[in-house]
Amino acid sequence: MKISIVVPNYNGVKLIKENLPLVVSSLVYFRNKTNHNVELVVVDDASSDESVEFLNYFQNRTKAIDVIIEVNKINKGFSPTVNIGVKKSTGDIVVLLNSDVIPSEDFLIPLVKHFSNENIFAAACMDKSIEDGKTVLRGRGVGHWKNGFLAHKMGDLEKKNTLWASGGSSAFSKKIWNKIGGLCELYAPYYWEDIDLSYRALKCGFEVVFEKESIVIHKHEEGSIKKSQSKQKVNKIVNRNQHIFTLLNATDKKILVEYIINFPLFFLRGIKNKDTSYLSGTFMMIAILPQILSARKTFQHMMRKSDAEIISSFDN
Repeated sequence: MKISIVVPNYNGVKLIKENLPLVVSSLVYFRNKTNHNVELVVVDDASSDESVEFLNYFQNRTKAIDVIIEVNKINKGFSPTVNIGVKKSTGDIVVLLNSDVIPSEDFLIPLVKHFSNENIFAAACMDKSIEDGKTVLRGRGVGHWKNGFLAHKMGDLEKKNTLWASGGSSAFSKKIWNKIGGLCELYAPYYWEDIDLSYRALKCGFEVVFEKESIVIHKHEEGSIKKSQSKQKVNKIVNRNQHIFTLLNATDKKILVEYIINFPLFFLRGIKNKDTSYLSGTFMMIAILPQILSARKTFQHMMRKSDAEIISSFDN
């Protein structure tokens, strides 16, 4: 078995200087304990800071493991950048780590053990998420459908299943990743793409698990989105992507009827409340509706389970 860690980067030179050596240490530790092959793949998403210069230096001086560097000529966003990294990787298991994630040295050992079960698509880490100076434990998600949209939240960390595996700190079977199509790039530049991928895998009959012994520290507030994007822009993208998620994944008649009924009601409420983020996000979704429906047709052919079957496993 070979393990690849894929790290996407955008204007995060400070973070990768601090964190990539720790990622290498975790890979070396894992290789020494298990005798499995390892590699590190870093994809830079057209950074304007000194990231590329540092990555070239880092690649040249790192002798302990293979380091692959890929640089996007134009900024593509999270899902295309990660897909490039996974395609460049040669591992059987691909571990996605954001540049603002600090792995514990031994985090790979409990995480990778799950893939002895060939039906496991993804295993999510325990995130010690740093938010407003406090540490919040995350990593397991649950959710339910409401008014035609998926409402999601943190779940009980003592349970093993999870509705999604974070695209910033989880491991994935590359074989299944390729089979179900990887991250959907309609969600670019960011958010909802990892929930979509996991939900698609669950509907295809695969499993997504949470491993609380695989611990990482996630400095969300130091990531590129939090530092460089306005709240209004983020909300606009999130609103667009919530629509995309329903249109790509929902198959149960009840959910689709609720979505159709609520679509004009929510839009009118957005006008009344002058909610420009919601209105802009909705218009952005409409602009790419043909691409969304085309992707839906492709994904639906793979799905084997109903939405009700999936959600029934995630009450808390």
